[in-house]
Amino acid sequence: MTWEIVVGIETHAQLLTRSKQFSGASTAFGAPPNTQASAVDIALPGVLPVLNRAAVEHAIRFGLAVNGTINRRSIFARKNYFYPDLPKGYQISQYEAPIVQGGFVEIPRKIRLTRAHLEEDAGKSLHDVFPGMSGIDLNRAGTPLLEIVSEPDLRGAQEAVAYARELHRLVRWIGICDGNMQEGSFRCDANVSVRKAGDGKLGTRCEIKNLNSFRFMEQAIEFEARRQIEILEGGGKIEQETRLYDPDRNETRSMRTKEDAQDYRYFPDPDLLPLVISEKQIEEIRRDSPELPGAKRERYMRDLQLTAYDAGLLVESKEKADYFERSLAVSEAIQTVKIPPKSIVNWINGELSATINSRDLDFGRIPIGEEPFVALLARIHDGTISQKTAKDVIVDMWDTGEAPDRIIEKKGLKQVSDAGAIEKLVDEVLAKNAKQVEDYRAGKEKAFNSLVGQVMKATQGKANPAQVNEVLRKKLGR
Repeated sequence: MTWEIVVGIETHAQLLTRSKQFSGASTAFGAPPNTQASAVDIALPGVLPVLNRAAVEHAIRFGLAVNGTINRRSIFARKNYFYPDLPKGYQISQYEAPIVQGGFVEIPRKIRLTRAHLEEDAGKSLHDVFPGMSGIDLNRAGTPLLEIVSEPDLRGAQEAVAYARELHRLVRWIGICDGNMQEGSFRCDANVSVRKAGDGKLGTRCEIKNLNSFRFMEQAIEFEARRQIEILEGGGKIEQETRLYDPDRNETRSMRTKEDAQDYRYFPDPDLLPLVISEKQIEEIRRDSPELPGAKRERYMRDLQLTAYDAGLLVESKEKADYFERSLAVSEAIQTVKIPPKSIVNWINGELSATINSRDLDFGRIPIGEEPFVALLARIHDGTISQKTAKDVIVDMWDTGEAPDRIIEKKGLKQVSDAGAIEKLVDEVLAKNAKQVEDYRAGKEKAFNSLVGQVMKATQGKANPAQVNEVLRKKLGR
């Protein structure tokens, strides 16, 4: 029997604001426990919540980015439940009237979104600090969140991860969330069900909570789908519940019976007026929003004639695309050397990206500015150094912060481009390697490469490779 895996993702994106959703308390990560929980965050008697304007603007920016409907009037509700890290006994969220409805994320097929709504985070329970006891840290209580809910449009673990990655890139790109999964800024819950292939009815879902890495998400969904299939094929029935994923044992475990909306007894928060958004506010945010990755990719392909592959790599992150565009601007300002955009693309997608990844950095923290980077490329294109030498120079630039010209001069890395000198070296190599000359003239191309290597070795790699090739071919008569 063939089974189809159906997944919907609920994502909590912590919004990039300095203060909390309804109070002026700090949202900075890493403070000592319970030092950033204000009277408002824990709902002491007599306090009133005040909505964070920046959080609202971030939600609107997201809604525009996913082509969702921005509700001009939305309502905050109290979601009632008891848990030790929720001292109020309720969470302020949105239910019947969220700020964003609909929209989609492309992976590249369109995955529909149900909604995105504003809410506050709860505190955090710590189970491994005090032996035999749990601790409560309320620093996170009241932190602004945007909960983004997808339709059950995802089919399988790999597609779910592709969606989560694209959503992660998007919220970072538009500057509403830092996406730090280790710090809990981007948390995903996966609703997983299975059904017989071709069946239009959805199966009973189980929710896997707080998946804090894409690798764990894929593993958890695959395990949960197998678990459900085994139960159904054994004649059993899936119980709707909330489960946790244990990465050490690669399994999901039951946490509690899954609640439905009515279990939370939602009702409008009496302390908060309806949120009313003006057309002017929406248009201001629209004008202020960055060009989205898809549009930027298409522009690179259209205006710069880049391949879809190259353009796609450039828009992996906004920091990378910005670095490319600033480098392109610097290159265009250089009148003496023409650097093709393709060369800039190749170095950014190749050598720079590889070094960044190996050092666990990103383009927002690259120690080589655009001007020295382009200056290095200029030294390649004006024949001062070879591509191979440039790879060594860029490592020195990274480690020392020195300008490329300074490194080239200090280490004596300039190419030998004097035609007479190269011709003399070629003559010497040909005289010493009569057998390879004979092999080449007999049609063995590898012999030519060997002769090039001999010339390069004689110059310690400093000879201009293009000139060496040209002179050799001329001397050999082919």
